[in-house]
Amino acid sequence: MSGLIAWPKPSWSWASLPALGLVWCLAASQVPSYVLPQPWDVASEAGRWIGSGDLWRQVAASLLRETGGFLAATLAALVLGTTAALSIGFRQFISPLNGLFMAIPPIAWAPLSMIFFGIGYLSIAVVIFIAAVFPMATAIQEGVLTIQGGEVRAARTLGASKLQLLRHVYLPASLPFVTTALRIGFSQAWRALVAAEMIGASQGIGWMVAMGGQTGNSSEVLLGVSLIGLIAWLMESLVFRRIERRYENWRGQQ
Repeated sequence: MSGLIAWPKPSWSWASLPALGLVWCLAASQVPSYVLPQPWDVASEAGRWIGSGDLWRQVAASLLRETGGFLAATLAALVLGTTAALSIGFRQFISPLNGLFMAIPPIAWAPLSMIFFGIGYLSIAVVIFIAAVFPMATAIQEGVLTIQGGEVRAARTLGASKLQLLRHVYLPASLPFVTTALRIGFSQAWRALVAAEMIGASQGIGWMVAMGGQTGNSSEVLLGVSLIGLIAWLMESLVFRRIERRYENWRGQQ
């Protein structure tokens, strides 16, 4: 009936975290607290870290490493992915390398990186770079390859050079694909960061998890795990999803 109001369908996404918390509480009630602490025990541990000021130092150390490695990987991926899309020869050259490096777990490079650069910022940033650059380059390459519309043909008809095509046609049209590549690259880089910090770092969220495991402090372990998930969720919700929604209409027209 036309007079009826079409109510939006309810979303159950709000219930996922409370459900997870309930399962956590039920599971923790069945085992000793040193094996699986309750959420309020982890909150108490977080308060201790916050009170001492150490929590912010660990988070800042991880974010600094992530930022450096991820930004370097983004710049390299833009160059590699765009060049591979526009040059058949370069694409043929780099495709086996993309497959090879994406097949190797990034954490496998951590020991070698630490031998070369020592234990510190640079060695972990290199692992982050390797983890993120090849998936992002592949995503950008595939995105640019799909841009074969009338704008490209019109620009070529008007005598646009390759540089002009790149600047005024390919790069603006490939922004949605770049955003997708950033999401993929950040998730890979974030996982590599935590794993590398667990192996060879003296601070950071991954170091927190490793130290908690070595000392038998399960509350510290779960605090670190919660921070890892929270930061990843914030990046996904507040940054990447908002950017992607900006290009939904553009995608629908292609």
